[in-house]
Amino acid sequence: MNAWGDFNDAAPLPDDGVSELPAAGQIALDRLPGAGQPMPPHGGHVAPDIEQIAAFLDVVFGYCDGLIPVRGFVDQGQGLDTKPHNIWVPADRHAAASLSAYATWAAREGSAVYVIPGTVAEQGQARAEHVLQMQTVVVDLDAGDIAAKLAHLVHHLGAPTLLVESGGRTGEGAAKLHAWWRLTEPAEGQDLARVCALRGEIAEKVGGDLHFRSAHQPIRMPGTVHQKHGVQRRVIIREHRPRAEFELPDLAAAVAAMPTVPGLEAPIAAPGATRPSLDTVLTTPVREGSQDGWTRFQGASAAIGHFVRMVHEGRLTGEEGWEAICQYNAACLRPAWPLDRLKVEADSIWALHVDRNGPPLLRVAAAPPGAIPAHTLGALLDDTSLMPDDLIGPRLLTPGGMLVLGGAPKVGKSDFLISLLVHAAAGTPFLRFTAPRPLRVFYLQAEIQYHYLRERLQQLRLDPAIVARARDTLVVTPKLRMLLDDQGVPLVAAAIRVAFPDAPPDIICIDPIRNLFDGGPAGEGENDNAAMMFFLQGRVEALRDQVAPEAGIILAHHTKKLSKQQVKDDPFLSLSGASALRGYYTSGAILFRPDEEQTERELHVELRNGPGLEPMLVDKRGGAWVELDRKGERLVRRDIGRKLDAERMRRHDVILRLIAEEAEEGRLCTANAFASKFENKRGLGGKDNIRERIGVLAMKGYIKYRREARDLGQPYTKSKNGYLVVQDMLLATGEEAVDPETGEIIPATVRVLPSHFQCPRSEALLEVENPEVWVLHDPEEPA
Repeated sequence: MNAWGDFNDAAPLPDDGVSELPAAGQIALDRLPGAGQPMPPHGGHVAPDIEQIAAFLDVVFGYCDGLIPVRGFVDQGQGLDTKPHNIWVPADRHAAASLSAYATWAAREGSAVYVIPGTVAEQGQARAEHVLQMQTVVVDLDAGDIAAKLAHLVHHLGAPTLLVESGGRTGEGAAKLHAWWRLTEPAEGQDLARVCALRGEIAEKVGGDLHFRSAHQPIRMPGTVHQKHGVQRRVIIREHRPRAEFELPDLAAAVAAMPTVPGLEAPIAAPGATRPSLDTVLTTPVREGSQDGWTRFQGASAAIGHFVRMVHEGRLTGEEGWEAICQYNAACLRPAWPLDRLKVEADSIWALHVDRNGPPLLRVAAAPPGAIPAHTLGALLDDTSLMPDDLIGPRLLTPGGMLVLGGAPKVGKSDFLISLLVHAAAGTPFLRFTAPRPLRVFYLQAEIQYHYLRERLQQLRLDPAIVARARDTLVVTPKLRMLLDDQGVPLVAAAIRVAFPDAPPDIICIDPIRNLFDGGPAGEGENDNAAMMFFLQGRVEALRDQVAPEAGIILAHHTKKLSKQQVKDDPFLSLSGASALRGYYTSGAILFRPDEEQTERELHVELRNGPGLEPMLVDKRGGAWVELDRKGERLVRRDIGRKLDAERMRRHDVILRLIAEEAEEGRLCTANAFASKFENKRGLGGKDNIRERIGVLAMKGYIKYRREARDLGQPYTKSKNGYLVVQDMLLATGEEAVDPETGEIIPATVRVLPSHFQCPRSEALLEVENPEVWVLHDPEEPA
């Protein structure tokens, strides 16, 4: 049926099922009997096998963390018509018991049990982008000469870890197989995409099921019951090699080298199977079981694709397009698909169409005459009224404006934002930014849980007067598990009205975008421009319009992983997600570390409503954010300069430690003797370099001198300065002493106190006034 390719863009689900796991029909595990509890009797003759379930879970999920999405779908041909049932099972040692109980219930209800062979983070997640980890590569052999295909795979890739008979049979009566190769560790991120690509490449080369290119494709679970058309068979493990594991790079290389199985040809259309006209598809009833010229799936895909194109081109509204799809479903599909499945297919084809053809031209209701304001040039030139006050000046956040604050994880973005909001709520300056009065601020944050939020706020080193003014004007939410969608926007609007019943807020802050993002009906993420514009206009602006049309919006956002040079060249290119965000906001701020080994951050600000601000060097000192003076920064060869500084500090530490160690062994050293002994050792360089470093340390007060040490058992020295002394230095006397607390025999030591120090101004050697008090002259260290 290649002639249907233009209609059939969405992947079909296994056994005429659904490839996504919709939220409808979810079953909580606590509603099923637990391990060791009796199950109600079931009418079937085949019961699930918990040992096979456990073996399968070990191969497919043994190294993974998170939740396993599980699907209960009624097998065809039983005369049953019930909704799919979904559960999410933690991938832990209790998973086998939980899934055994669920499989027993499913067998009684006539349901097949499918799993997505990867883990997700939260219940309700089952789309491809939700899958976080996978530890296997699988191929579904469901047609043709399965024995020859399996032999081809074993020859080129090695025997699989697990070989499963799915319970189905080919037209020739051969058992359909699932072959699993377990990896040595779970695949994540880019490796996860590589695993999915490998699954598709293997399927292409042996004529397997190509739908396993997608991470969310479900598959039957061994140990459960296959009962299509009322015939029960257990899905069984034919072979299990628990020690067979594969490195992902090695397996990928083997797949790349594997030729296509001999005799495999691309499927061709049956004689006379030409693509029918769209009118024919939209008006011809089609029954299940491929009884007609095309299947229900092909007909539904064609109809949905047609109406999706009309909505995308603006010829229908979204509501009109969905209504037309539902009308086709009711009129032509026999029996009709459940609405939840129809919605999943429509969303899938919409997402694919937008990805291929760009953002849609969506129809909206026409604005009433005169609703759009317009002004002549003369009116704008003649209007000399006062400008509205900035909410946060200078022009950082204007009435009705939007500020986006970006930063990498752990750079201090949320901490910086909290400090900014506290000062705004108190009406006091923060760094260079000012508020004209105490502002009413609603901080919608979705990252920090309640107890850690209060701990962070209590750790802020703020003036008590500032805190007193902001106590009631800053309202903060703890971590939320929600989206700003059709249900979330009214909930947040209601919370804001409760927080500020007398007057609307001046600022609404959302932190971060990613945790609350809703890309609209197509379900796209923050990397899609159309989805980002939908979120900004249809969610964030809609929220503001409901509670305070003139309020300022602050959005916290993550940044991409770019090189330091790229960030310095154009900091705002590092904002994560779609580029539409930068074109939409009125001001942006990027906080980043120019050097990961230093605590200082740079803050870059760009303004649409005013001149740009000079970059600021900021840091958190003593619990409060401060701006640092940039005049002392190196202008050229900064990296080399920092390395040289670090090397000098290392040498200073080594010299001080060696002087103390020599004393602990009973030896005091003069500067010349020390330099001669440790020349070209410990990375200290030559004698002159060592003497120079000793001179620097003496000028700063880290090294002092003792002119006469014969009372300590040391020989007379002719050195004009005497012996080197460091703080808290102990000299071994060569005798033994008893530790009064432990009774242990330890070397006896005496304290070595200095008699002279080098004046940091005149460089003269002066007597120490009080040897018991050690004074430093280093301006960078506390005295």
